[in-house]
Amino acid sequence: MVKMMKKKELKQLREKINRVDERVLDLLNSRAGLAKRIGKIKQEFTEQVYFPGREEQIFERLENLSLGPFPVESIKPVFREIISACRSLERPLKVCYFGPEATYTHLASLRQFGHKTEFIPELGIKDVFERVERGEADYGVVPVENSTEGVVSHTLDMFLSSNLKICAEIILEIHHCLLGRSKSLDRIKRIYSHTQALAQCRIWLRRNLPRAPIQEAASTSEAARLASLDRDSAAIASAYAGEYYKLKILADRIEDLQNNFTRFLVIGKQSVERTGKDLTMAMFSLKDEPGVLFRALESFAKQKLNLTKIESRPLKGKAWEYVFFVEMEGHIQEPKVKQALVDLEEKSVFVRVLGSFPRSKRAVQEVVI
Repeated sequence: MVKMMKKKELKQLREKINRVDERVLDLLNSRAGLAKRIGKIKQEFTEQVYFPGREEQIFERLENLSLGPFPVESIKPVFREIISACRSLERPLKVCYFGPEATYTHLASLRQFGHKTEFIPELGIKDVFERVERGEADYGVVPVENSTEGVVSHTLDMFLSSNLKICAEIILEIHHCLLGRSKSLDRIKRIYSHTQALAQCRIWLRRNLPRAPIQEAASTSEAARLASLDRDSAAIASAYAGEYYKLKILADRIEDLQNNFTRFLVIGKQSVERTGKDLTMAMFSLKDEPGVLFRALESFAKQKLNLTKIESRPLKGKAWEYVFFVEMEGHIQEPKVKQALVDLEEKSVFVRVLGSFPRSKRAVQEVVI
């Protein structure tokens, strides 16, 4: 009797879920209709369809409004796909990334733009910049630093010759998996992966597979592809790469450090609106004289600006001369940021603002829906 009552209750609850799903679908179609109307109005004064600042404000507002029990960390991935689908009704967005498919950069691109986007893999970081510069893609996604291995120097170097702007940042929590077709670690005769992934898993490899030869691959995705062709091999890559190449997860979260994040930049031609929670990145070069860097950085101290990053890179073609990259809290439209950069210009050979963009939350989980 109790069992029959439970079954009846289960049926009733499922019917209620069906009704809720129908209401959600109606609301999605209503949202899409409003998005189309907004798109037509925007066409009169801009070709831009992607507004990262506006999207971040939508996510934050919804997360603050939610009373549960729907998981708050799932709000952003769900609404990212809703926004991506609605955006595609205005115009398909083309995004190129440092590929190939199923790399962490591909994963970061999916997280930022959603699946209703045309993604174009590129072999090199330079190729990503050049495709966006030629107008063959609306935006590009490139890695810029890892919390374990440091800065991706080639990405910073590209800004020396490119006029593209930074439009957004993506912080992706990196979890490496050991992937393969084998049923156990004992059968693995070789391991494929990219140099950075291998460096981030040194201790685990030494403890668990000390005798397995390591072969470097062009990317973690290429490592997974190679492992898919060889039953006796394994790859260090993302769970997404394992799903893409139909490999089993032999070991999960094998990175040596728990807090392993990679930061990516979204690059494009348009400037980004202010959100109130922004970062600005600039680069500058200085004369070679005592105390010049101290005086340059004093420009930010006077305006009480918090510098979140400073890097130096050799100036191409000029031995022992350097260009500095600084990142600060605030937007270029804010008076104190503007004034700091004006002061910096007076002490520098050149100054160039690379972009102001919304600050991303620092704990982004690797989730693709």
